[in-house]
Amino acid sequence: MAYEEYRRWIILGFPDIGRGPVLDLTAGSFAGGTAVLLTYPLDLVRTKLAYQVVESSKSNIKIPNTDQVFKGIFDCFSKIYKESGIRGLYRGAAPSLLGIFPYSGLKFYFYEEMKSFVPEEHKNDITVKLFCGSTAGLLGQTFTYPLDVVRRQMQVQRLSMVDNGQMEGTFQCLISIFRKQGWKQLFSGLSINYLKVVPSVAIGFTFYDSMKLWLRVPPRDKNVNELAAERRSTTRSSLPS
Repeated sequence: MAYEEYRRWIILGFPDIGRGPVLDLTAGSFAGGTAVLLTYPLDLVRTKLAYQVVESSKSNIKIPNTDQVFKGIFDCFSKIYKESGIRGLYRGAAPSLLGIFPYSGLKFYFYEEMKSFVPEEHKNDITVKLFCGSTAGLLGQTFTYPLDVVRRQMQVQRLSMVDNGQMEGTFQCLISIFRKQGWKQLFSGLSINYLKVVPSVAIGFTFYDSMKLWLRVPPRDKNVNELAAERRSTTRSSLPS
Protein backbone atom coordinates (compact mmCIF):
# COMPACT_ATOMS: atom_id res chain seq x y z
CA MET A 1 0.00 0.00 0.00
CA ALA A 2 2.74 2.44 0.98
CA TYR A 3 4.70 1.71 -2.21
CA GLU A 4 1.70 2.40 -4.44
CA GLU A 5 0.81 5.59 -2.52
CA TYR A 6 4.36 6.98 -2.55
CA ARG A 7 4.64 6.15 -6.24
CA ARG A 8 1.38 7.99 -6.96
CA TRP A 9 2.40 11.03 -4.88
CA ILE A 10 5.74 11.27 -6.67
CA ILE A 11 4.12 11.11 -10.11
CA LEU A 12 1.46 13.67 -9.16
CA GLY A 13 4.03 15.96 -7.55
CA PHE A 14 6.46 15.64 -10.45
CA PRO A 15 4.31 14.94 -13.54
CA ASP A 16 7.28 14.96 -15.89
CA ILE A 17 9.21 12.27 -14.02
CA GLY A 18 9.93 9.15 -16.04
CA ARG A 19 8.71 5.64 -15.19
CA GLY A 20 12.13 4.19 -14.49
CA PRO A 21 14.47 2.91 -11.80
CA VAL A 22 14.57 6.20 -9.89
CA LEU A 23 10.80 6.13 -9.35
CA ASP A 24 10.72 2.48 -8.21
CA LEU A 25 13.78 2.89 -5.99
CA THR A 26 12.44 6.03 -4.32
CA ALA A 27 8.90 4.76 -3.75
CA GLY A 28 10.14 1.35 -2.59
CA SER A 29 12.68 2.86 -0.20
CA PHE A 30 10.18 5.17 1.48
CA ALA A 31 7.64 2.35 1.69
CA GLY A 32 10.17 0.13 3.44
CA GLY A 33 11.13 2.90 5.85
CA THR A 34 7.47 3.53 6.70
CA ALA A 35 6.90 -0.16 7.43
CA VAL A 36 9.96 -0.33 9.70
CA LEU A 37 8.97 2.74 11.74
CA LEU A 38 5.46 1.39 12.30
CA THR A 39 6.43 -2.18 13.21
CA TYR A 40 9.97 -1.99 14.65
CA PRO A 41 9.04 -2.41 18.36
CA LEU A 42 7.42 -5.75 17.49
CA ASP A 43 10.59 -6.89 15.74
CA LEU A 44 12.67 -5.84 18.75
CA VAL A 45 10.46 -7.81 21.15
CA ARG A 46 10.61 -10.86 18.87
CA THR A 47 14.41 -10.75 18.87
CA LYS A 48 14.67 -10.36 22.63
CA LEU A 49 12.26 -13.21 23.29
CA ALA A 50 14.15 -15.43 20.84
CA TYR A 51 17.57 -14.68 22.36
CA GLN A 52 16.72 -14.94 26.04
CA VAL A 53 17.94 -18.06 27.87
CA VAL A 54 15.75 -19.48 30.62
CA GLU A 55 17.19 -21.91 33.16
CA SER A 56 15.43 -25.30 33.07
CA SER A 57 14.43 -26.96 36.34
CA LYS A 58 15.22 -30.38 34.80
CA SER A 59 18.79 -29.45 33.94
CA ASN A 60 21.77 -29.66 36.26
CA ILE A 61 23.43 -26.76 34.44
CA LYS A 62 23.17 -23.49 36.32
CA ILE A 63 22.91 -20.45 34.11
CA PRO A 64 23.98 -17.14 35.66
CA ASN A 65 21.02 -14.78 35.81
CA THR A 66 22.72 -11.98 33.87
CA ASP A 67 19.90 -11.16 31.48
CA GLN A 68 16.38 -10.09 32.25
CA VAL A 69 13.83 -12.81 31.56
CA PHE A 70 10.61 -11.81 29.85
CA LYS A 71 7.40 -13.73 30.48
CA GLY A 72 5.75 -12.78 27.21
CA ILE A 73 5.17 -10.12 24.58
CA PHE A 74 3.39 -7.57 26.79
CA ASP A 75 5.81 -8.17 29.68
CA CYS A 76 8.72 -7.55 27.30
CA PHE A 77 7.14 -4.33 26.02
CA SER A 78 6.48 -3.12 29.55
CA LYS A 79 9.97 -3.83 30.91
CA ILE A 80 11.75 -2.29 27.92
CA TYR A 81 9.60 0.85 28.13
CA LYS A 82 10.09 1.21 31.93
CA GLU A 83 13.84 0.75 31.59
CA SER A 84 14.60 2.88 28.53
CA GLY A 85 11.39 4.54 27.35
CA ILE A 86 10.53 4.98 23.68
CA ARG A 87 14.24 5.04 22.88
CA GLY A 88 14.55 1.49 24.16
CA LEU A 89 11.74 0.25 21.90
CA TYR A 90 13.61 1.63 18.89
CA ARG A 91 17.10 0.45 19.83
CA GLY A 92 18.78 -0.76 16.65
CA ALA A 93 16.27 1.03 14.41
CA ALA A 94 19.02 3.04 12.68
CA PRO A 95 20.65 0.02 10.98
CA SER A 96 17.17 -1.28 10.18
CA LEU A 97 16.33 1.93 8.34
CA LEU A 98 19.74 2.04 6.67
CA GLY A 99 19.21 -1.54 5.56
CA ILE A 100 15.54 -1.37 4.57
CA PHE A 101 15.89 1.73 2.41
CA PRO A 102 18.24 0.09 -0.13
CA TYR A 103 16.72 -3.39 0.36
CA SER A 104 13.12 -2.36 -0.18
CA GLY A 105 14.05 0.00 -3.00
CA LEU A 106 16.17 -2.62 -4.76
CA LYS A 107 13.52 -5.28 -4.22
CA PHE A 108 10.80 -3.25 -5.94
CA TYR A 109 13.22 -2.04 -8.60
CA PHE A 110 14.44 -5.52 -9.55
CA TYR A 111 10.90 -6.89 -9.61
CA GLU A 112 9.48 -4.12 -11.80
CA GLU A 113 12.56 -4.09 -14.02
CA MET A 114 12.44 -7.86 -14.63
CA LYS A 115 8.72 -7.73 -15.40
CA SER A 116 9.36 -5.05 -18.03
CA PHE A 117 11.31 -7.62 -20.09
CA VAL A 118 8.51 -10.19 -19.97
CA PRO A 119 6.39 -10.42 -23.14
CA GLU A 120 2.88 -9.05 -22.70
CA GLU A 121 1.23 -12.44 -23.20
CA HIS A 122 3.22 -13.92 -20.28
CA LYS A 123 2.94 -11.07 -17.77
CA ASN A 124 0.08 -12.77 -15.91
CA ASP A 125 1.86 -16.14 -15.72
CA ILE A 126 2.26 -17.11 -12.05
CA THR A 127 5.52 -18.93 -12.76
CA VAL A 128 7.02 -15.78 -14.26
CA LYS A 129 5.90 -13.68 -11.28
CA LEU A 130 7.39 -16.20 -8.84
CA PHE A 131 10.69 -16.15 -10.71
CA CYS A 132 10.83 -12.34 -10.84
CA GLY A 133 9.89 -12.06 -7.17
CA SER A 134 12.40 -14.67 -5.96
CA THR A 135 15.22 -13.06 -7.95
CA ALA A 136 14.31 -9.61 -6.60
CA GLY A 137 14.33 -10.93 -3.03
CA LEU A 138 17.64 -12.75 -3.49
CA LEU A 139 19.47 -9.77 -4.99
CA GLY A 140 18.03 -7.24 -2.55
CA GLN A 141 18.86 -9.38 0.49
CA THR A 142 22.42 -10.10 -0.67
CA PHE A 143 23.34 -6.43 -1.08
CA THR A 144 21.95 -5.33 2.29
CA TYR A 145 22.47 -8.34 4.59
CA PRO A 146 25.47 -6.92 6.57
CA LEU A 147 23.23 -4.19 7.97
CA ASP A 148 20.78 -6.86 9.11
CA VAL A 149 23.59 -8.56 11.05
CA VAL A 150 24.43 -5.24 12.72
CA ARG A 151 20.75 -4.69 13.57
CA ARG A 152 20.45 -8.05 15.32
CA GLN A 153 23.56 -7.43 17.40
CA MET A 154 22.36 -3.98 18.45
CA GLN A 155 18.91 -5.28 19.35
CA VAL A 156 20.24 -7.76 21.91
CA GLN A 157 22.51 -5.22 23.57
CA ARG A 158 21.39 -3.62 26.80
CA LEU A 159 21.60 0.17 27.03
CA SER A 160 23.37 -0.26 30.38
CA MET A 161 26.17 -2.22 28.69
CA VAL A 162 27.19 0.56 26.34
CA ASP A 163 29.66 1.97 28.84
CA ASN A 164 31.24 -1.43 29.40
CA GLY A 165 32.81 -1.71 25.99
CA GLN A 166 29.74 -2.63 23.99
CA MET A 167 29.44 -1.40 20.40
CA GLU A 168 27.24 1.68 20.36
CA GLY A 169 26.61 3.04 16.88
CA THR A 170 25.68 1.42 13.59
CA PHE A 171 28.91 2.10 11.76
CA GLN A 172 31.03 1.42 14.88
CA CYS A 173 29.34 -1.97 15.16
CA LEU A 174 29.85 -2.68 11.47
CA ILE A 175 33.55 -1.77 11.59
CA SER A 176 34.10 -3.74 14.81
CA ILE A 177 32.60 -6.92 13.34
CA PHE A 178 34.72 -6.53 10.23
CA ARG A 179 37.95 -6.00 12.19
CA LYS A 180 37.46 -8.63 14.89
CA GLN A 181 35.60 -11.37 13.01
CA GLY A 182 36.29 -10.70 9.34
CA TRP A 183 34.05 -9.83 6.43
CA LYS A 184 32.55 -13.33 6.30
CA GLN A 185 30.84 -12.71 9.64
CA LEU A 186 28.86 -9.89 8.02
CA PHE A 187 27.25 -12.52 5.79
CA SER A 188 26.88 -15.19 8.46
CA GLY A 189 23.51 -16.91 8.12
CA LEU A 190 22.80 -15.45 4.68
CA SER A 191 22.22 -18.85 3.08
CA ILE A 192 19.67 -19.74 5.77
CA ASN A 193 18.03 -16.35 5.34
CA TYR A 194 17.58 -17.07 1.64
CA LEU A 195 15.27 -19.94 2.59
CA LYS A 196 12.98 -17.44 4.31
CA VAL A 197 13.30 -14.24 2.28
CA VAL A 198 13.38 -15.54 -1.30
CA PRO A 199 10.11 -17.53 -1.18
CA SER A 200 8.51 -14.87 1.03
CA VAL A 201 9.18 -12.05 -1.43
CA ALA A 202 8.24 -14.25 -4.41
CA ILE A 203 4.91 -15.28 -2.87
CA GLY A 204 4.19 -11.73 -1.68
CA PHE A 205 4.68 -10.12 -5.10
CA THR A 206 2.85 -12.95 -6.90
CA PHE A 207 -0.14 -12.91 -4.56
CA TYR A 208 -0.35 -9.10 -4.69
CA ASP A 209 -0.33 -8.95 -8.50
CA SER A 210 -2.74 -11.89 -8.77
CA MET A 211 -5.22 -10.28 -6.36
CA LYS A 212 -5.15 -7.01 -8.32
CA LEU A 213 -5.89 -8.99 -11.48
CA TRP A 214 -8.68 -10.96 -9.80
CA LEU A 215 -10.23 -7.79 -8.36
CA ARG A 216 -9.91 -6.14 -11.78
CA VAL A 217 -7.91 -3.22 -10.44
CA PRO A 218 -7.07 -0.93 -13.40
CA PRO A 219 -3.38 -0.51 -14.32
CA ARG A 220 -1.93 1.98 -11.84
CA ASP A 221 0.01 4.00 -14.45
CA LYS A 222 -3.16 4.58 -16.45
CA ASN A 223 -4.98 6.10 -13.47
CA VAL A 224 -1.99 8.10 -12.32
CA ASN A 225 -1.34 9.41 -15.83
CA GLU A 226 -4.95 10.58 -16.11
CA LEU A 227 -4.72 12.37 -12.74
CA ALA A 228 -1.38 13.93 -13.68
CA ALA A 229 -2.76 15.14 -17.02
CA GLU A 230 -5.80 16.59 -15.27
CA ARG A 231 -3.58 18.41 -12.76
CA ARG A 232 -1.40 19.81 -15.54
CA SER A 233 -4.45 21.08 -17.43
CA THR A 234 -5.86 22.66 -14.26
CA THR A 235 -2.55 24.38 -13.59
CA ARG A 236 -2.35 25.76 -17.12
CA SER A 237 -5.94 27.01 -17.05
CA SER A 238 -5.30 28.88 -13.81
CA LEU A 239 -2.37 30.79 -15.32
CA PRO A 240 -3.10 34.29 -16.64
CA SER A 241 -3.36 34.47 -20.42
